[in-house]
Amino acid sequence: MSKAFDSIKQGLSEAIAHAKGENQGVKVYRPHAVDVKALRQRVHMTQEQFAARFGFSVATVRHWERGDRRPQGPALVLLNLIEKNHTAVLSALEA
Repeated sequence: MSKAFDSIKQGLSEAIAHAKGENQGVKVYRPHAVDVKALRQRVHMTQEQFAARFGFSVATVRHWERGDRRPQGPALVLLNLIEKNHTAVLSALEA
């Protein structure tokens, strides 16, 4: 087989192992789903304030709260951080 094929095969094998959680000693962070409306209310902010303070669009916050869309990727990670310690996130964003 060609070197290119071997390289592609190795990459695919590694991707499959990663997806299965078979990462040799590497911990994969999987953020949990966040109830955005409950979180926003817990931090005593309007949709507009929450969006502005954390860098989301108001439309996106509305979609999340209505259930039209679910936060994914970096937005979900940020929401997990906000849920864990919103004052630390606000402090970091102010700097």
